[in-house]
Amino acid sequence: KGGQNMTDTFLEDFEKAYGYDPVPFLPTFNGIVVKSQLASDRFLWDVRRMVADKVAYEYVGGLKQVSNKHGLKTWLENYGHWGFPGEFLLYGSQSDEISGEFWSEGSLGDIENRAAISCGHIYGKSKIWAESFTSGQRPFSRTPAMLKARGDRFFAEGINSTLLHVYIHQPYEEKNPGVNAWFGNPFNRKNTWFEHMDIFTDYLKRTNLMLQQGLNVADIAYFIGENTPIMTGVTNPELPIGYEFDFINADVILNDMTINNGLFTLPHGTQYKVLVLPELDTMSPELLSKIKALVEEGGIILGSPPQRSPSNRNQPEADNILKQTASQLWGEVDGKKVTSRKLGKGLVLQGLNLEEVFTKIKLLPDCKLPEDNSIHYGHRKSDNTDIYFLSNQTNSKQIINPEFRVTNMKPELWEANTGEIRELNDYNITERFTRIPLKLEPYESVFIV
Repeated sequence: KGGQNMTDTFLEDFEKAYGYDPVPFLPTFNGIVVKSQLASDRFLWDVRRMVADKVAYEYVGGLKQVSNKHGLKTWLENYGHWGFPGEFLLYGSQSDEISGEFWSEGSLGDIENRAAISCGHIYGKSKIWAESFTSGQRPFSRTPAMLKARGDRFFAEGINSTLLHVYIHQPYEEKNPGVNAWFGNPFNRKNTWFEHMDIFTDYLKRTNLMLQQGLNVADIAYFIGENTPIMTGVTNPELPIGYEFDFINADVILNDMTINNGLFTLPHGTQYKVLVLPELDTMSPELLSKIKALVEEGGIILGSPPQRSPSNRNQPEADNILKQTASQLWGEVDGKKVTSRKLGKGLVLQGLNLEEVFTKIKLLPDCKLPEDNSIHYGHRKSDNTDIYFLSNQTNSKQIINPEFRVTNMKPELWEANTGEIRELNDYNITERFTRIPLKLEPYESVFIV
């Protein structure tokens, strides 16, 4: 019973990883303070971090290694509820395929899909699945028309591989409504609209294909911190409409992130303009040193300086190094009287909202849309082609004039529900964006290419 916090070699592995004997601190498992409250909290932080790392590298990674050896691939939903012991991004990174999940109604999927989407984007996974259109009671009460908007919302966020939930084998021709579960929508031959389902699935397949092209375009990387367990990040400050984001972890920042032309860049090509730090007072000194180097090379960060290391490893030197690095990085910036400073080629910001940040760095919206959030968008870039997906999330007609952060290119409108492609002749190109008048019917979605 209890949490997944011990294995046969855990204590030996712990001492090797963190450089101190964990045995004297074991009473903290029962709430007993050892040495000091700070030292005890740091030990428990070290334990939770090591559990998360082992779950990712040894459990998921180990299963992947064995599976690949036998010609199989692993597929998982990289999050968890009710006792999830890991870090959602690192957990998903070690699987061949990753997936989110969303239900036909309600909020399940609102954070789960972003977990998979961000993992896929930062680790260079081209397919990001979702267990799609799951539901609670009344399995035969929904039609594709009722399902579409929810699916389009997550297409806009970054889902690009649809797993229909659920298709249960129907062995008996004469028995209706057949074999069904209490959850999921029945996408099988017992459904009254099964003979017309190809209209819906063709739409899904065309949309999947388009959203698997090239790389996702997002301006903001929200760092999730180093604490575990964790199954989602925090978007603070909030992102204005017209921009996209991903969550990012310490593993990717430390091991993969570089600066290219002022952009935080990952090996597979994904880039971000601003790295946002969460309001946490802890950070490992190694990570802060890497962030400082990225800023000096041209990166832009927004956030407050950490005050201490979260770990007992290499104390008190770790705290001293962290404070020194933080002082060098933030300098006189306090988020009140002083909100920005240049450091090397980069910029350190504190105490600003993202509207103020974008104004300061002259970053236009990637896709300027109505402020009522009625239209959701996603953006993929492949070679010399930009692919925007726009979804009307309302049941009323929307007449809009979106401005795309693309110039000197000719737009086309691609209809995923019919496969039709047509040139657009009514548009206006400026030095910084292209404006296109559009009319979207209720729940309609289109690609602007």
